[in-house]
Amino acid sequence: MTVSLDGFITDPDGEIDWSAPDDELHQFHNDQVRELGVHLCGRRLYETMVYWETAEEDPALSAVAREFAAIWKPLEKIVFSNTLTVVEGNNTRLATDSLLDEVRALKQEPGKDLAVGGAGLASSLIEQGLIDDFRLFVSPLVLGGGTPYFPASAPRTNLRLVETRTFGSRVVYLRYLTDSA
Repeated sequence: MTVSLDGFITDPDGEIDWSAPDDELHQFHNDQVRELGVHLCGRRLYETMVYWETAEEDPALSAVAREFAAIWKPLEKIVFSNTLTVVEGNNTRLATDSLLDEVRALKQEPGKDLAVGGAGLASSLIEQGLIDDFRLFVSPLVLGGGTPYFPASAPRTNLRLVETRTFGSRVVYLRYLTDSA
């Protein structure tokens, strides 16, 4: 997820417009998503990402965005929501078990990595110690408030830096693994 320098993933009004990637960063995201087996989404992220199911129909879509749509559509997506009763999209399903049960079962299956998106969903998994690979895109701005990247109730977690990259947009990618990973 993209995070402000002061640790927020949305601004005080819940907006993420400040985090839109340029083509270089978008290509990096494409390459990462291409390596995933399953993407876990909270309701709000799902509602944002459902756009990509039909995005390639937009003739003004950039080549890198068109590539993302082609990667996103076949990716298995599991949506966690207390309010939705149905979801749409290729390879998209509404979770039927609890978050913890679903994630624990998925982590036992062989295959590609799982990714989680959505502040509430990620916070729940962080609190339970189920995230073992943190990938932050630190944007060079201070928001002064909003939704924090890490929940206040997150347990102490020792991390080791395994990868960094600075993009032309001045966004810095930081990848950390937990000591247990």
